[in-house]
Amino acid sequence: MKFGLAFASSVGVEAEAALEIARLADGLGFDSIWGGEHVVRPLRIASPYPYTEDGEVPGDHETPVPDPLIWLAFVASAAPSLRLGTCILVLPQRNPLVLAKELATLDRLTGGRVELGIGVGWLREEFDALGIPWARRGARTDECIAAMRALWAGPGAEFHGEFFDFEPVTCSPRPVGAAIPITVGGDSTAAVRRAARLADGYFPGAGDPEVLAGLIAQLREALDAEGRPSEAVAVSANLSAQMADPLAGAERMAALGVARAMVPAFSFTGPGGLDRLAEFGEKVVARLSD
Repeated sequence: MKFGLAFASSVGVEAEAALEIARLADGLGFDSIWGGEHVVRPLRIASPYPYTEDGEVPGDHETPVPDPLIWLAFVASAAPSLRLGTCILVLPQRNPLVLAKELATLDRLTGGRVELGIGVGWLREEFDALGIPWARRGARTDECIAAMRALWAGPGAEFHGEFFDFEPVTCSPRPVGAAIPITVGGDSTAAVRRAARLADGYFPGAGDPEVLAGLIAQLREALDAEGRPSEAVAVSANLSAQMADPLAGAERMAALGVARAMVPAFSFTGPGGLDRLAEFGEKVVARLSD
């Protein structure tokens, strides 16, 4: 099993803290480090947060959420073995031509280490603030993926869709590989089907093993319906619900077919946090990582 340090950008907010947590994760054998995204947090939120029982958003209005791509670019040289991912970038809020250039540039500079984790978004008020339509954001997401892959495929790319339309253009540099791996996040049926249809990875928010098992079963059914093998989409899963006994939790996830355990960096905040992260690395990552 692989281990990713998730939401690290919201823990290592200041420069030295960001470098320190990235260096430590690299040295402990984590395979990847991940940054989350919200461009803004509206002061009035009616949208229910999908990953708490009461629908309340964790943190407060001053909780820092750095831009994940800039944060990952900053820590990349300090942690040369780590893959660099977003968990989760709200794709329909982005222009795919600009984002394709940003991602490809970072991928080239880091030797092909970028992974793009995307979601359709849950916070309608954020879309309103950005002036981006909430309706049909799933279809907009699908077009973003298709447009970026067209740009990464080679010179003279063109795309003609409902939301994005451009005549032949070249976007250079392009990624080190054929394309940047894309992971779809979310627990909805639409997210599962999108992952099976378009993605290289799937990252549900659920940490409960029974719920997770059900989502993985749905993914396998959807992959079969798409004519894709089960190994075509690697599953990453949130270890947050298993942190009381993370070794047993990670082993159970591996048995379900999870390829990467996403370890919440929030678990290591406060006094002694980096010592606890080092201990986690020694007791869990060192024993189970492949």
